[in-house]
Amino acid sequence: MSRALHFNLSRFYFIYYFFVGAFVPYWGLYLTSESFSPADIGILMSLFQLSRIVAPNLWGWLADHTRQRVRWIRLTAFLGLLGFVAIFWAHGFVAMFVVMVALSLFTSSTLPLSESLLLAHLASTNGHYSNIRLWGSWGFIVASVVVGYLTDRFGIQSLLWFILMVQCVLFGLTFKLPEAHVPPHAHDTFSVWQILKQRTVITLLVGCAMMVTAHGLMYNFYSIYLVEHGYSKGTIGWLWSIGVICEIGIFMKMPWLMARFKLKTILLVSLGLAVVRFAMMGLVPDHWGLLIIAQTLHAFTFGSFHAASIEVITQYFNGRHQAKGQAIYNSVAYGVGGALGGLLGGFALQTLGGQLTFTLAALFPLLGAIVIALGLKLAQPYAARGMFSH
Repeated sequence: MSRALHFNLSRFYFIYYFFVGAFVPYWGLYLTSESFSPADIGILMSLFQLSRIVAPNLWGWLADHTRQRVRWIRLTAFLGLLGFVAIFWAHGFVAMFVVMVALSLFTSSTLPLSESLLLAHLASTNGHYSNIRLWGSWGFIVASVVVGYLTDRFGIQSLLWFILMVQCVLFGLTFKLPEAHVPPHAHDTFSVWQILKQRTVITLLVGCAMMVTAHGLMYNFYSIYLVEHGYSKGTIGWLWSIGVICEIGIFMKMPWLMARFKLKTILLVSLGLAVVRFAMMGLVPDHWGLLIIAQTLHAFTFGSFHAASIEVITQYFNGRHQAKGQAIYNSVAYGVGGALGGLLGGFALQTLGGQLTFTLAALFPLLGAIVIALGLKLAQPYAARGMFSH
């Protein structure tokens, strides 16, 4: 991969996840400041996951059909920017619901389109997914720390202007993304349905959805949960960042891990550690040191799990189905799973309280581990020649 291509892709990922690092840890706190209940927040935040069930599939089909991924990345970034501007006038539940529906339909599609663009470039170069994706992790870290101190100093309303500025930069960077040639693949002769109905694909998607269900609760309510236990926004920003710093470390080690361990093993270990992580979140929220240990497990519950999942999806969805495959993965795992976690989490927090809700969330990765253990059978169990390889 040329230096210019690496730079353009890396900075786009940095800014996209800079937006995510500003939005995910703090948007629930903004909604709390607008006097929404936990159930209301669960519904509103789940709109982003629900939109992933439908929207990315439309954009993915358009990207594969027209072979012009950058055009649709640019359009979704622009429409996402326009949708966010309306947030400044949305205060009641109905108004916020309408605006967040419009916002989520577009912002949820930018990432799977970008992933398919990156994978298309990697297919024709000697670049590595982890070397690009880790810049997204750095973007998340910087944003989560900066916004924590920013909102402590200037109030949660400053979050709106910060995110607006980031979205303007993100849209500008879409004009620097190069289009990619998509090489033919053996599965090009198959329909998407023929690929999707295979047992391994179904098993992976169900297992991923179970993992993301627990994370959906965390993404929507973890910051609120920590504030209730006396943590400042600056401290919360660092807690989120610790997890993503460890995620960077695991991304850097993925070529080594995937050359030595089966993809199924990586998935199962990641799910097992997720059970431990969410149990710790629920049982020891007032123990700072143990919360740090729980956050370090993000390296596995997201980093290694996501990397191995993407590798399996890439094995099955490639060539003319590449963008659709990424869209389906995002729709089922992050759409269905994330929405389930957000909606159930909101109502559970109101009735069961934060500690019991986070403890019970550990059951979902446990179910995911059972599904993967019993149903995942890979024809190519290793990724030695995949996109993470040296």
